[in-house]
Amino acid sequence: MSKPHATAQQTKEPPAEQQAQQHIGHDGHSGIMDHTQHRGGTGMDHSQMDHGNMKHGSGGHDGHSGHDHEAMIKDFLRRFWVCLVLSVPVIALSMMFQDLMGYHLDFPYREPIVVVLASIIYVYGGWPFLTGMAGELRTRQPGMMTLVAVAITAAYVYSVAVSVGWLQGMDFFWEQATLIDIMLLGHYLEMKSVAGASRSLELIVQMLPADAHKVEGSKLVDVKVESLNPGDLVLVRPGERIPTDGEVVEGDSAVNESMLTGESVPVQKGAKDPVIAGAVNGEGSLTIRVTHKGQDSYLNKVVKMVQEAQNAKSQTQTLADRAAGWLTLLSLSVGLITLVAWLWSGQEVSFAVERMVTVMVTSCPHALGVAIPLVVAISTAIAAQKGLLIRNRTAFEEARKITAMVFDKTGTLTEGEFGVTRIRVLSKQSDENTFLRIVAALEQQSQHPIAQGIVREAKKRDLDLPAISDFQSITGKGVSATVDGQRVLVVSPGYLKEKGIPTPPDAFSSGAETVVFVLMNDQLAGFIALADKIREDSKEAVQRLQQSGIKVFMATGDNQKVADAVARELGLDGVYAEVLPDQKVSVVKELQRQGAFVAMTGDGVNDAPALAQANVGIAVGSGTDVAAETADIILVNSKPTDITNLVEFGRATYRKMIQNLLWATGYNVVAIPLAAGVLYPNFVLSPALGAVLMSASTVIVALNAQLLKTNLKAHE
Repeated sequence: MSKPHATAQQTKEPPAEQQAQQHIGHDGHSGIMDHTQHRGGTGMDHSQMDHGNMKHGSGGHDGHSGHDHEAMIKDFLRRFWVCLVLSVPVIALSMMFQDLMGYHLDFPYREPIVVVLASIIYVYGGWPFLTGMAGELRTRQPGMMTLVAVAITAAYVYSVAVSVGWLQGMDFFWEQATLIDIMLLGHYLEMKSVAGASRSLELIVQMLPADAHKVEGSKLVDVKVESLNPGDLVLVRPGERIPTDGEVVEGDSAVNESMLTGESVPVQKGAKDPVIAGAVNGEGSLTIRVTHKGQDSYLNKVVKMVQEAQNAKSQTQTLADRAAGWLTLLSLSVGLITLVAWLWSGQEVSFAVERMVTVMVTSCPHALGVAIPLVVAISTAIAAQKGLLIRNRTAFEEARKITAMVFDKTGTLTEGEFGVTRIRVLSKQSDENTFLRIVAALEQQSQHPIAQGIVREAKKRDLDLPAISDFQSITGKGVSATVDGQRVLVVSPGYLKEKGIPTPPDAFSSGAETVVFVLMNDQLAGFIALADKIREDSKEAVQRLQQSGIKVFMATGDNQKVADAVARELGLDGVYAEVLPDQKVSVVKELQRQGAFVAMTGDGVNDAPALAQANVGIAVGSGTDVAAETADIILVNSKPTDITNLVEFGRATYRKMIQNLLWATGYNVVAIPLAAGVLYPNFVLSPALGAVLMSASTVIVALNAQLLKTNLKAHE
C-alpha cells in the first residue's frame, strides 16, 4: 500500500482484477445490497402510547394502521370539546372563580350540579390519563400519564371532600376542569404534530398503485399488484405509476424516479432496463417483466429501513428517555415534598394541594418524550426521499463527528463509464481485434464499469466473442478462464507487482487512465487502457466537506499514476493506490489510530470489512440494490454530493435534537420552582397556567422539529 503523498493524496478499487464474481474491488456494485399500543375498547388508550419511543410515525403504531391513529386524534378532540362545554357552567358556578371575578351567582343545588359536571369531566376527559397511569404502573414505568392522573385525581378528590363537608376550604373544580381541557388540547396538538412527522413516509407508501394491467396473451387484465409473480408481464401506460419492480421488455419512455432515488432528472428506459415500483412513467408505454413480488420490492425495502431507523433508539434518544424517567420521579417527589412543606408551614390544605397539583402538571416530561423521536421521524423520512437510506440512526447522528472521509473512486468520484483509450498487444502472434475479443469474453461475466467498457468496445467493433470455460474470480486481483485452449488472466497492476512481472514502460502514459493487463499461459500478452471521467459534482462535494473541516481521502485499486491524477484534479487530502479490498481496513484503522473519526464510502460487498471498521459505513447503491448489510447508511445514487448532504443532514438533525433537549429540560428548571411556590406571595402559578406552559413547551418542541424540514431542504 502506497503511503500518502506529501502533496495530499490517497485511493480505492483495483481495476480489472478486484473482482469476486464481478471484479470485486473495481468499486463496482457486484450486488451490493442485496405509540405505541392502544388497548381495546375504543382503541383510544393514549395511555399506552410510549412517549419515550414515540412510535407515532410510519403510518401506524406497532402495526396499527394510520386510520387507528387518526381515530385516536379525533377522540382526543371530541373529548376536549365535550369537556370544554361542560367546563363553562363549572367555572361560572365556582365560588372561588366568582370571588376572583367579583360577581355572585348562587341557587339551590348549585353545589351538587357542579360536583356532577366536574365528575363527568374527570371521568370522561381524564379517562385517557387514568388508563395511561394504569398502563405505566403495570409496566413499573411511571411517566407523564401518571403525573397528570395523580394531579387531576388529587384535585378532584380534594374538591369533592370539601363539597361534602369532609374538609374545610374551597374546592377548585374549575381549575380541575380547565386543567383537563388544556391537557386534552395539548395532547391533541402534539399528536397532530407527530402524525405530520410521518407524512413523508406515508407519501412513499402511497406511491405504489393498487392495480396493474397484466398481459395475458393478447389480453389485458386488471389485477391486484400483490397477485403478481416474477415473470409476469404488465403494461404501464403514459403517466401511470409503475406497479412493481421489473425489467422493460418492450417500449421506450422517460421515467421519473425522483421520489424514490432522489434523482430529479427523468431516466430514459428501454428494453432490458430496470424499473422501480412507484416511479412515474413518462410519455411512452412500457411492457415490464416482474422481477420482485411486492414485499421484496425496492419501495418496501425503503419503507422497512426507514421504519427500523425511526423505531430504533439512538444514544441521544436513550439520554432523553433516561432524563424523562428521572424527571417523572423528581416530579412525584417534589410534588409530595411541596405538599408536606406547605402544610408544615401552616398553609391551608387547599393551597398545599394546589401547589402539589401544579408541580406535577407543570413538570410532565412530555416535551422530553417527543424531543428526539419527532426529529428522527422527520429526518429519516426526508432523507429517504432524497436517496439516503439510514440503517443505523446512531451512525447518522454521529456523522457530525466525521473528520476523515475515505472515498471509493470508480462510480463514486468518477462516472464509472469507462471507455477504451488504448490497446497494446505484446505478442506478435495476435492482432488487436483478436486480443480484444479474448479479453472481452472474460469481462462479459462482470458488471463492473471497467469490464463493461471493454465489452462495449468489442461490440463497437462487431467482434464475435469466443466461448470460455473454467471461469474463476481471483479475489481482489482479477479473473481467469480458458479461451481457445489458453489460460487467460485479466488482472490489475497490483497482480503483476505481486508476481514480480515487470510492467511495459509505455503502460501508463496518461494519469487519467486505468490499465488492466492480460496474461496468456502465464506470459504477459498485452494491456488495455481505459479512461473514466470525474463526476461533475465531485469537486463541489470535496470542497464542501473540506470547508466543514473534514479531510477527504481516496482509496483505490488503480495504479498510483491514475490515483494521483484524480487526487490532483479534486484537491484531495490524501490518496491510497493499488489497495486491495481487505487492505482498506488498514487504511481506516491507520486514520483512526491518528485520532480521526472515519467515514468509509464503498461497495457493500467488496468493502464490507472497511465499512464495518469505519465509524460510519456508507454504501453506494445502484438504484434498486439496497441491502448492504455492513453499511450504516446507503446512498441510492452514487453522487458525491449525496454524501456531503448526508453529513450536513446528520449535523442539522443533531442540532435540532440538542435544541429540543435544551428547551424541554430548561423549561422545567424554571417552571418547577415557580409551580412549587418559591415566589409566593408575589407570584403564584396556577394549575391551569402550569398546564398551559407544559402544553406550550411540547408544542414548541414539536414545531421546532418541523422546522428541520426547512433546514434539510436548504441542503438539497
